[in-house]
Amino acid sequence: MLTTVLSSSIVRTVFSIVLVMVSAIIHEVSHGLMAYKLGDPTAKQAGRLTLNPLAHLDPVGSVLLPILMGLAGGPVLSFAKPVPYNPRNLRNPVRDEVLVALAGPASNLAQALVGAGIFRLIETYGAGMSMEVWYILLIVLSSYVYVNLVLMCFNLIPFPPLDGSAIIFPLLKGEARQKYYEVQRYAMPVLLVVMYVLPTVLHIDPVGAYLDVTAGNLYMLLLGA
Repeated sequence: MLTTVLSSSIVRTVFSIVLVMVSAIIHEVSHGLMAYKLGDPTAKQAGRLTLNPLAHLDPVGSVLLPILMGLAGGPVLSFAKPVPYNPRNLRNPVRDEVLVALAGPASNLAQALVGAGIFRLIETYGAGMSMEVWYILLIVLSSYVYVNLVLMCFNLIPFPPLDGSAIIFPLLKGEARQKYYEVQRYAMPVLLVVMYVLPTVLHIDPVGAYLDVTAGNLYMLLLGA
């Protein structure tokens, strides 16, 4: 019965959205926690150092966008409201901004490793479970691992507003930094075009190819799928 329900496309879409939202919330809280440890209390004062979904959900990015993506049959991505922080409060702004940016993807890697570890334990020692429960748990955990690997690799793309851009920003000087500011103004529309218009119209999917090489291969490595 459970496997039949899980096979429904609507249920799979909702299930994917929930996993992505949970992973994205932990991602955002990790940014705030790192900033707090490095001297910036902004996220704590805003009540954002919590796993309560109500503090983080964005109506468009957390609900509408992933629903549309799921119904379109593509990969389901979601984002929570960015956790606020003030880089001027950081003890060493150049170094600490990079650490704050890395905290989000690092949290996704940690979630993927934990999920893979539990997957292996259940796969190996779950003989006492019913076959249906065993199967459902493995599906949930493998999806959780994949979602977090995708979020990690996607956010490491060095393009604003993704975390990867904050990692390379301190390396930019003079004209290069000015170009970055110019790109930043148009970053989100460009990102949406690359992710959806190019694959649909021109059948070119650079983001999908990148995620296959990165998240896909890491998934194979962790789960041997």
